[in-house]
Amino acid sequence: MQTNIQDIYNRLVSSGKEFDVTDIKNEYLGKSNSKGLIEIFDYYLKTIENNLGHGYAYETLKHYRVSRKKLAEFIKKQLRKKDVPIASVDYNFLNQFDMFLKATYRVHQNTAWNYHKHFKRVINLAISMDFLQKNPYHQFRVKLEETHREFLTKDELERLETKVIVLERLAVVRDIFIFSCYTGLAYSDISKLKSTHIQVRNDGNKWIIINRTKTKSQCSIPLFPNAIEIIKRYADYPEPLLKGKILPVASNQKLNSYLKELATICNINKNLTMHMARHTFATTVTLSNGVPIETVSKILGHKSLKITQIYARVLENKISEDMMTLQRKLGM
Repeated sequence: MQTNIQDIYNRLVSSGKEFDVTDIKNEYLGKSNSKGLIEIFDYYLKTIENNLGHGYAYETLKHYRVSRKKLAEFIKKQLRKKDVPIASVDYNFLNQFDMFLKATYRVHQNTAWNYHKHFKRVINLAISMDFLQKNPYHQFRVKLEETHREFLTKDELERLETKVIVLERLAVVRDIFIFSCYTGLAYSDISKLKSTHIQVRNDGNKWIIINRTKTKSQCSIPLFPNAIEIIKRYADYPEPLLKGKILPVASNQKLNSYLKELATICNINKNLTMHMARHTFATTVTLSNGVPIETVSKILGHKSLKITQIYARVLENKISEDMMTLQRKLGM
């Protein structure tokens, strides 16, 4: 007992914080004053809720709520508790949580990485509030695996664009997808696109000027003639369906469901999603046609070229064309 009490005393001294004999007694009896992990997570969620529209989007809040739910389930099922002291979070805790995610939910490595990303920010908050001394993520590293991002080839894009679609609901979805392919806008940005976002700039051409929902960075996108034609197509569309927007955009889930039908009709053997349109813009429409990656990055609203390099893959035939151009310049 004397040895244990001496150890507790030494640990409290090394922490640099003020303490008294009651703190030593509570430590010895296992009565910790440490904040609970879920308690701090809830505080972080409250911070996001209070800042919606000011640096945080509702989608971000939804993702953090899912992470909080997974963490609470892990604590309840694996540790048989409602909460644990934040001070008890160490390498072993993080490793067990990681294994729980993969064993219970069969999540991909990158999905687990996202849960850890949210958890890590809560840990950083706890450190900032002096509830935790060391960051356990300095020892426990979660790797992000490189993923294959599909896009439509030039032939597939033309096939989808020129296909005669009889069903109106599919024709509308096709137009929205094609619009995204030629603007690079994500679903969240297209769904809020209004006439006020369309401006005529100094060059006399129409541009989309909009702050991206995800990053809040401003995008300036020159409009292709076919994108302008799609906008004109819905100029006289029933207002109840437009809801003040320039395109009749349904929910992301519904659009992705209809896109699967379109893929079948157009003989495209790929899992069409709205996000694939953004990849198609980056790769097939811009980079493969010689648009510099810096320009593509600016249009996509990325804050770093590294992000653009993930979205936009340079095709092999583009590399071949560039090398042939170089050979001609060198006279080879």
